[in-house]
Amino acid sequence: MFTGIVEIIGVVSELNHQSEDGGTTLTISNASEILTDCNLGDSISVNGTCLTVTSFDKSSFKVGVAPETLRRTNLGSLKQGSNVNLERAVSASTRMGGHFVQGHVDTVATILKVEPDGNALTFRFQPRDKSVLRYIVEKGYVTLDGASLTITKVDDEEGWWEVMLIAYTQEKVVTASKKPGDEVNVEVDQIGKYVEKAVEGYFSKGSSGEPAILQKMVERIVDARLQASKQ
Repeated sequence: MFTGIVEIIGVVSELNHQSEDGGTTLTISNASEILTDCNLGDSISVNGTCLTVTSFDKSSFKVGVAPETLRRTNLGSLKQGSNVNLERAVSASTRMGGHFVQGHVDTVATILKVEPDGNALTFRFQPRDKSVLRYIVEKGYVTLDGASLTITKVDDEEGWWEVMLIAYTQEKVVTASKKPGDEVNVEVDQIGKYVEKAVEGYFSKGSSGEPAILQKMVERIVDARLQASKQ
């Protein structure tokens, strides 16, 4: 679990493609600030993707990236020298400055345009998987390349949303240096998913074929009224 508050920007210093399984091993350097308490098997968010540390030294660490992860994220487009957002998993003393982030990327989104607004930048994104738009709401949260950001505008018909990066944030995340046509990893707010599933339980049948909760409630009310009318 993460907060979406990027701690540092690391640099991809090495990529090794594994021909036998289709995966990739990444070496991330310039990461000494987040390795002081690192242990093998720890989780570190790399551009919003939860990855497991397989080895490390004072300033760099290695992670393995599975083929499924490469398909679902933008990690497959990384090159030697690419910058990446880094965040350690939360601890008991972590301040929740962003929101609950799992590090499980839902889809990637393409930057449609970038517009300055004073010293801020407004980014417009269009997701590859349009179904995630039902979780995107104005003033809600979205995680982009591991950074927790506030949605400022949504257009469901055209299929895009916008976020604004203030000057401080521009210095702390890799997204600020990206251009139209570049891609970002997207994780929607997981609370929306839980709410959706809970609401569906009231209106649709479960996998076992049981009537929906709302249907059961209506049936009980009707049965009670029928019983009362017979008395």
